[in-house]
Amino acid sequence: MTTRIADPGQRLAAAPPRHLLGAEDLGGLGLTRLLDRAELLRSRRHSIDRARPLDGKQVALLFEKPSLRTRVSFEVAVTGLGGHAIALGPDEVGLGRRESAADVARNLSRLVDAIVLRTFAHETLTEMAAAASVPVVNALTDAEHPCQALADLLTLRRRFGRLAGLRLAYVGDGNNVANSLMLAGALAGLDVRIATPAGYAPDATFIERARELAAQHRTRISVGTDPLEAVAGADAVYTDVWASMGREDEVDERRLRFAGFEVTERLLAHAAPHVVALHCMPAHRGEEISAAVLDGPRSLALEQAQNRRHVQEALLIALLGPR
Repeated sequence: MTTRIADPGQRLAAAPPRHLLGAEDLGGLGLTRLLDRAELLRSRRHSIDRARPLDGKQVALLFEKPSLRTRVSFEVAVTGLGGHAIALGPDEVGLGRRESAADVARNLSRLVDAIVLRTFAHETLTEMAAAASVPVVNALTDAEHPCQALADLLTLRRRFGRLAGLRLAYVGDGNNVANSLMLAGALAGLDVRIATPAGYAPDATFIERARELAAQHRTRISVGTDPLEAVAGADAVYTDVWASMGREDEVDERRLRFAGFEVTERLLAHAAPHVVALHCMPAHRGEEISAAVLDGPRSLALEQAQNRRHVQEALLIALLGPR
């Protein structure tokens, strides 16, 4: 009698993996359930640690861009839930140079249970997800930052007790954070208002899709060039660095173009009296946000950073746990 050993690749292929490639995927994964689980993980930390829901799971963290909060929060999330995180830097893999994203995905799929990727081109992420037989998570691309948006939603819900109907203003560069914030905000029922200098608005494709989602959830996405209009009556005001990673050569030009888009106490005076300030960090005090706001009582920046761990724990359980 011959004993047949199952091919791991065939076993994995039997159940197509779920991915988090962009903020819109949060809807398919159950946005409210993710936030509820993240809240439970935060409030019942010790009992969850003992349960070790990722016991025996291996997660590859492939980071082509520098990272503090994203990498540490994912490592802590994986190990805190009983799994093992394998951190890989750009020189170790040579993604797209030494090996294609598809080949990296196929190989890692035979060795680990999930892949967390932080890269430049969003197409690299989608190529990897198309070839992978395990979940792939977007830990930031030039187009989106969905894990940050999920943490932002948890932060707002913890502060206000709800999400639907909140007014969120984003002032600054229409970058990957703004793209994911529009999509996630629309899914959650937020009124999201974007204000950027002319020529720096979010990509039109993201604006259009966010407005479609907003219509389905009976809310609104607005994009303009007037910070005062965006901030008027807002419950929360969000900003990010003016020159994201990969655009460092534009710093001087952007300082000139973004004049008047600083989040200061003067700007917040136009918002609701209970307004909170959000920043995904790293932050440049005196540029996109004043030290008085970032380090003051209105700031939830450190709360956002802490919540990265808990939403990513909830996400990993959703992706790697039983369907």
